[in-house]
Amino acid sequence: MRDFHRSAPAAVQMTVRDALNQAMDEELERDERVFLLGEEVAQYDGAYKVSRGLWKKYGDKRIIDTPISEINVLLQAGLRPICEFMTFNFSMQAIDQIINSAAKTYYMSAGLQSVPIVFRGPNGASAGVAAQHSQCFAAWYGHCPGLKVVSPWNSEDAKGLLKSAIRDENPVVVLENELLYGVPFEMSEEAQSKDFTIPIGKAKIERQGNSITLVAHSRYVGHCLDAAAVLAKEGIECEVINLRTIRPMDVESIETSVMKTNHLVTVEGGWPQFGIGAEICARIMEGPAFNYLDSPVTRVTGVDIPMPYAKILEDHSLPQVKDIIFSVKKTLNI
Repeated sequence: MRDFHRSAPAAVQMTVRDALNQAMDEELERDERVFLLGEEVAQYDGAYKVSRGLWKKYGDKRIIDTPISEINVLLQAGLRPICEFMTFNFSMQAIDQIINSAAKTYYMSAGLQSVPIVFRGPNGASAGVAAQHSQCFAAWYGHCPGLKVVSPWNSEDAKGLLKSAIRDENPVVVLENELLYGVPFEMSEEAQSKDFTIPIGKAKIERQGNSITLVAHSRYVGHCLDAAAVLAKEGIECEVINLRTIRPMDVESIETSVMKTNHLVTVEGGWPQFGIGAEICARIMEGPAFNYLDSPVTRVTGVDIPMPYAKILEDHSLPQVKDIIFSVKKTLNI
């Protein structure tokens, strides 16, 4: 007898750029209060083409080339702006609005005035753009109460976290990565739905393992998975955690993994001092997982210097897969 049951849609490949575009398109269609603002986001389709086609579909009133100073007007009108920075290095020009206005208004109004705004754009080092365009701002914005901060790795992260950010009643900083925009990742059937979101504040275990825990966010999740594949050939099974959210941080998932593996390495592209890895170290030391550690936590970070321009120096200033492998073996005393 023939099986007439319809097969489920297969997973598809989608770049991070297209996932972000799809997320904004779906949310602009879903809620007429959602707007996109930023340099060249309209007719030019965005500096990185993340907003491609949105201006043609939604027009001048909802896809706006405008300076950051217009944001307060939109918030007072009860709208939900998405503000794109061409790079988060340029967000320093808007730090007062982000920290002193967006992050603090809900608290200072005793909960009367919510601030549903998204600040998004590429964060961290790209390639060959030197010191003024290569900083990771995860620790900067993760430091500030009143903000939520997410840092997607793959296409599902990008779509699900951005949609959650747009729907959130609080200001959310979405730290993307320029080098990932054109990278295709598998999108599950679930992620292809217009209703797909990823909860802010929940990490994901990308690879199960019992030898050591690797924790990373953004591009360095991929580095950790590559290192884990190499180490597996030597019998070292790494558990890889994709943080997804910087603030609020899912410390419980990290603790649970450390209690299983008894070892921890953190990986990030930012500077070491006061970084994401430093915060994770402190949380583990202060919590129940500390007594399960069989060795000190090791941090793999960017080098503590402004980013050089020369490619060979740039490569030596950022974590590489070999650096993660070296740190794992050092932590395990192999």
